[in-house]
Amino acid sequence: MNRALLLEAVAELKRRKLRTGLTLLGMIFGVGAIVAMLAVGEGSKREALRLVAELGLNNVIVESKGNTDEQLKDIRTRSLGLSAADAAAALSVVPGARSVALKKEIKVDQLIVADRVVSGRAFAVSPAYADHGGLQLKAGRWLQPSDGATLAPVCVLGARLAHTLFGADPAVGQRVKVNHVWLQVVGVLADRTPSKAEFEGVKLGLDDERLFVPWETARARFGFRRIEDEVDGISVRLDGQVAPDDAARVLQAIIHQRHGGVDDTNLIVPMGLYRQNQQTQRIFTIVMSSIAAVSLLVGGIGIMNIMLANVLERRREVGLKRALGARRRDVVEQFLAEALVIAVSGAVLGLVLGAVAAYSIAALAGWSVAWSPVSLLLAVLACVAVGLGFGVYPARQAAALDPIAALRSDG
Repeated sequence: MNRALLLEAVAELKRRKLRTGLTLLGMIFGVGAIVAMLAVGEGSKREALRLVAELGLNNVIVESKGNTDEQLKDIRTRSLGLSAADAAAALSVVPGARSVALKKEIKVDQLIVADRVVSGRAFAVSPAYADHGGLQLKAGRWLQPSDGATLAPVCVLGARLAHTLFGADPAVGQRVKVNHVWLQVVGVLADRTPSKAEFEGVKLGLDDERLFVPWETARARFGFRRIEDEVDGISVRLDGQVAPDDAARVLQAIIHQRHGGVDDTNLIVPMGLYRQNQQTQRIFTIVMSSIAAVSLLVGGIGIMNIMLANVLERRREVGLKRALGARRRDVVEQFLAEALVIAVSGAVLGLVLGAVAAYSIAALAGWSVAWSPVSLLLAVLACVAVGLGFGVYPARQAAALDPIAALRSDG
């Protein structure tokens, strides 16, 4: 279609502003629904990937259950609980296991810096913990194997905790006191505040608000209660060659055997949690896509209605053009140009409405929004295709008019 034909179509539609505007609404709402659904869906997918990255897509995690002292007394008659020996066994037996990381929470009675007492949580971890959890450093260094071997009194602070303790001053090189032990800060983590406290029912670590100590140092200097598990959690990093579900079954069998058949641990497969989340997301996408498709269908019907009305009102105009030598193809192109203008205008305005709706939903529901250029292009193309598809029949009806009968009509 040439530029002159499109300008003529715009001028013709301007003559019927109210009718054209009402027809546009269907396309605008249809495209807006698609755009909002795609933006929220893409944002949810990326947010899920970001959240599960904290657990590690290639990790398999086993955690001790939060049992009471009375329950532990009964369990300890059959199981010694989760331990570093379990981690060593997992590393040697689980197929594809590349490394293991340990985690144990330290009971903090008081956290002191200078003359201030602040609240905070402390964890004993092994050097591989940062790699397994995707932690990045803002300053200093992470805990090294030599720190644990020498029982070094060192620690790494989360970004928010470092700011709470030292404000804008550099934290590396400072000293903090946890209970009765003075620790030197050797590193500060980069800010990574999660948007959610849990993912698919699994609690996520608020690492920004934590203090990390070498696991061996914590065991020697703080001491762990004998009735407690030696470690709270073990993360097994896989090499990517073995399916996480297969590795999880082997790990579960090892823990079950070593713990005398006692069910005192929970197994977490982050990849399985991600697949579960995406299954829910797919259902959401199907429902929203159906709603958007109905909206577009209604918009297409609106275009057909206005085009059929235009054909009836412009019978004499069509007959005159045919009598002056216009071909049927020229008449079809003229009406399709009008349908195209409506569809493209509806698509553009629908993009704006969809963006506003997406950010409004995100603000009200606390969801994330992300944009995919390919998805937006597909939404526009779908709108144009629907507009042209529903405009074909009226255009062909106009082209099929008998010129003489059309000139004699009152339209």
